[in-house]
Amino acid sequence: MNLWQNYIIPTTLSEALLALRDAPGPAAPIAGGTDLLIDLREGRHSPTTTLVDLASVAEMTALESRGGVLFIGSAVPLSRIARDPLAAEHAEALVDACDLIGGPQVRNVATLGGNVAHALPAADGTISLLALDAEAEIATLDGSRRVPIAELFEGPGESILEEGRELIVGFHVPMKRQQEGSAFKRIMRPQGVALPIINLGVWIRRSNETIEAVRIAVGPAGPTPRRASEAEEALVGTPFSDAVCQMATKALLAHASFRTSARRASADYRRQLAGSLLQETLSSAWSRTW
Repeated sequence: MNLWQNYIIPTTLSEALLALRDAPGPAAPIAGGTDLLIDLREGRHSPTTTLVDLASVAEMTALESRGGVLFIGSAVPLSRIARDPLAAEHAEALVDACDLIGGPQVRNVATLGGNVAHALPAADGTISLLALDAEAEIATLDGSRRVPIAELFEGPGESILEEGRELIVGFHVPMKRQQEGSAFKRIMRPQGVALPIINLGVWIRRSNETIEAVRIAVGPAGPTPRRASEAEEALVGTPFSDAVCQMATKALLAHASFRTSARRASADYRRQLAGSLLQETLSSAWSRTW
């Protein structure tokens, strides 16, 4: 049984948007397809007659400095981000995350846009972008707009994107400045199951030995990717130390909503892991501020 009838390969963003709008029947964008093809085969995605391949759209495959920010196209493969010097310099947490998603074969084809658009509360790319305060650029035939990463999601597997009319073009990540650093870490099930039990992204700016600003993203700690604002507040203005990290852990656990997942871990187990993972990720980000 064919999973689709038409396969279109546009080379510009406008061609891609027109192909989605004018498709004879339900259409879906595809880049790496590592999630979409499995979902189609297993019936987790609504029937689709047309796939629109975004891998040749120049606007969505750029990775460059642009207007004072790092721009990463949504169709850029994860492996390219993981080894890109510009990304390594300005988006350390994202490089950490892209180097952990799936295995080498998956990373060679899977894209950052696909990871984010899947709208899962523990998506590694999403959590790292949230810590980096990135914005998504969303395009329609009428124009484009930028949206903070946290505002992309409405629930597990649900984004604000209007199906058939909107595409994520790419992500705008603030350039790293002196005395700033970021990191991403996760704990996943053993035996090669590449599903995070819990993951954390951290961005820090220091002033001498004091934490001047910090962003902490954690997943899954609710129905959508979220910042641990209470833990952030506990850290700002304090000298970096183990005791301060423990205080931040208490604030995180007091407000995070971990849930039990049969495929990943229990809520209690996640809570036990959260403290050590937060301290480890904070320490790694802090070490990169020098």
